[in-house]
Amino acid sequence: MAQLFEVHPDNPQPRFLRQVAQMLQAGGVGAIPTDSSYALVCHLDDKAAVEALRRVRGVDDKHHLTLLCRDLSELATYAMVDNRQYRLLKLATPGAYTFILPATKEVPRRLSHPSRRTIGLRVPDHRVTQDLLALFGEPLLSTTLIPPGETEPMNDAADVSQRLDRQLQFVLDAGACPAQPTTVLDLSQGDEPVLVRQGRGELARLGLQLD
Repeated sequence: MAQLFEVHPDNPQPRFLRQVAQMLQAGGVGAIPTDSSYALVCHLDDKAAVEALRRVRGVDDKHHLTLLCRDLSELATYAMVDNRQYRLLKLATPGAYTFILPATKEVPRRLSHPSRRTIGLRVPDHRVTQDLLALFGEPLLSTTLIPPGETEPMNDAADVSQRLDRQLQFVLDAGACPAQPTTVLDLSQGDEPVLVRQGRGELARLGLQLD
């Protein structure tokens, strides 16, 4: 059964975050709030947890998973970024943007896209997520919490807890999220960013006009 932790969105209780971090270290899969929607998360280096996360989400290994990072210093560890791309990332972080980038050797091969060796990375602008990442001490593997067969992300923690009770170890409830997925930009295809999905992150903030 999923354990429900209710935390304040602007001042989350550290004891609850510590319990969630311990569950993640032990291989748990759970739901947390972000600045775009609720997301499924697990430990980056736990193969069984990653497989469980994919099952809950209903996706195979061709689906890009995303690393939630605290800041750009962590991004550089897991992705290869040139100076131009770094300037774009600085404009976008923290924020509701996901960037597809060439993965470094720090990313386990099973987590990167099987044919392209790329990984999704983002720095969320949400106090609860940031505090959890700080406490955990490393990035978390994540994917938008969209149930199999549906197109919209889940936004109510109590509903998540009820519907996925037997599939998750925890739900971190910080109230409603915007219920809109991130804007996804692929930076691995050449000099110009490719818009994969228009979501909550505004392209105007990045000075981009993409089709």
